[in-house]
Amino acid sequence: MTNVFDCRMCGHCCQGQGGIVASAPEQARLAAYLNMSVDDFRAAYTTAQGKKTVLRTREDGFCIFFDPATACTVHAAKPDVCRAWPFFRGNLVDATSWELAQDYCPGITGGSSHAEFARQGVRYLRENGLAKTGREDEANALNISDLAEQD
Repeated sequence: MTNVFDCRMCGHCCQGQGGIVASAPEQARLAAYLNMSVDDFRAAYTTAQGKKTVLRTREDGFCIFFDPATACTVHAAKPDVCRAWPFFRGNLVDATSWELAQDYCPGITGGSSHAEFARQGVRYLRENGLAKTGREDEANALNISDLAEQD
């Protein structure tokens, strides 16, 4: 079985306004990693977006924790949505979305089918505790509670 994703640390997925959701447990993990209180972490690095909290972005559109020289400066504690890329719900259920993601992300391995990508993605999310069930502060892209692994 060929692995359908091999991260190249290019940073493409670290760019985009308001796309990196950090739930309360993820904020606590990041704050601990940075050796600061959760309140201080929120004040310094996040913005409220409805019922969700997102990591701030710099003027160039990249996540505040992205460094072009070293990639993610909080890699060991990064949010679940970052850990999950490219296995987002849209890419798992929609072949067109998956095809577009391949144009954007050099780490998505060519030559596999969308069905194989989805099968490996659902398994990866479940095995790594990244699958979400729809709690209000979680990333919607990780809500895969209705998706079944296909063998």
